[in-house]
Amino acid sequence: MTSTKPVTLLVLGAGGDLTKRLLLPGLGSLLKVETGRQVTVVGADRAELTDKAFGALVRGAFEGVGVNKRTTDRIVRTARYQQADLLDPAALADLIAGCGDDELVIYFALPPSIAVKVCAELQKIGLPKGTRLGLEKPFGTDEASARAFNKQLQRLVPEEQIFRVDHFLGVATVLNLIGLRFANRILQPIWNAEHIERVEIAYDEDLALEGRAGYYDGAGALRDMLQSHLLQVLAIFAMEPIASLEPQELADLKAQVLRATHLWEDDPTQAKRARYTAGKLGRRKIPSYVDEQGVDPKRKTETLAQMTVEVRNNRWTGVPIVLRSGKALGQAHKQIVAYLRPVAHLPSGFIGEATGDVLIIDVKPGAVSFRLTMNAEGDPLDLEHKLLTAELADGQMTAYGEVLRHMLDGNQLLSVRADAAELCWHIVAPVLAAFEANKVPLEEYPAGSTGPDGWLPKDSVLLDSAYGNSAAV
Repeated sequence: MTSTKPVTLLVLGAGGDLTKRLLLPGLGSLLKVETGRQVTVVGADRAELTDKAFGALVRGAFEGVGVNKRTTDRIVRTARYQQADLLDPAALADLIAGCGDDELVIYFALPPSIAVKVCAELQKIGLPKGTRLGLEKPFGTDEASARAFNKQLQRLVPEEQIFRVDHFLGVATVLNLIGLRFANRILQPIWNAEHIERVEIAYDEDLALEGRAGYYDGAGALRDMLQSHLLQVLAIFAMEPIASLEPQELADLKAQVLRATHLWEDDPTQAKRARYTAGKLGRRKIPSYVDEQGVDPKRKTETLAQMTVEVRNNRWTGVPIVLRSGKALGQAHKQIVAYLRPVAHLPSGFIGEATGDVLIIDVKPGAVSFRLTMNAEGDPLDLEHKLLTAELADGQMTAYGEVLRHMLDGNQLLSVRADAAELCWHIVAPVLAAFEANKVPLEEYPAGSTGPDGWLPKDSVLLDSAYGNSAAV
């Protein structure tokens, strides 16, 4: 149901790319569905921008996602912008005071290093009771910094008012994973090591750097994707049965999985890293990563990372779970793939092998497919694979729209809790150390390829273009 409480959304860093490209369109997608929401948008940044120019920015974002003119006009009419040095306590105090008496949500559309400093300044001036904070990942740069940042945030507001944003959790298909697991009789009994042999969770992109060197070259694929997004997806995939869709319940079960997650054989050198060289993506010629504008080759930033983990509990022990993400790959695979064990016995007389069936969950566009072994056309004793696919409807709003909806309502269902943020860093810490100590070689792969040879088993769905998908989250 649409909330009727008036809320002020204060966006710190309103002049940046995140606000223009994702945050405002996300808010627009929310208001397209829930037209009655009362939201006042206030932008703040160091850049010079008039109220009129900021209103035009809001209007353009809303029109881009199809918000009706009446709703757009209403939001633009009250939207305003304030130029401010966000590290100046006096400017921050003036900004907060000017937000009025409505419920206040502060969204940090800022680089993480700046967000930490702004939070320190906010602690000096205090915040109105009930203020909610929305923060973009990464949450810290390692486990120690994540823990310190969490303590600082909790000195500002209680944990239940902190919303750590991982927009992957707002993707409809990821949420549908809960329904897929627990709302049907077919999959629920086989969701364990007895029936599932191995799992791959991948976010392979058919896009290159696309001008993001300023952030990406200091992060790399492991920090950017595996440490955050893919471990969050793993936590939902592997969690125990949920009693209710209460935020505390979901956060508890996700944390339980992350506490049980360890590197395969406790060996950080089993992880792999690589970066792309010159090649082609479709008709586009792609330069080598080291030749991309803004890249420092000395950093040895990986554009493709892969690691295998194990959830050591009664349900999953012994099942290797591969987490993988990379850029400039020839085929996009944004998927969760579960490989089922072969049948215990195949009656004699059949031609061929009954290899294990495969469940493929496309994150976006949303779809669920089964690659099943069955009788072939022609000779009924021959076996072949058939693909059965059910396409899932797109969500009513974008991933950021879903995240904002819950944040404006004060519902933490899609938020990353403090302990989960720290646990994710704890899991990848040995791999980060191995990368930095050059204990894992930095391999190369041509842009447009499937990555270096030998990283995945030959039967991996991720090596087969027939099972790829192409829409970006």
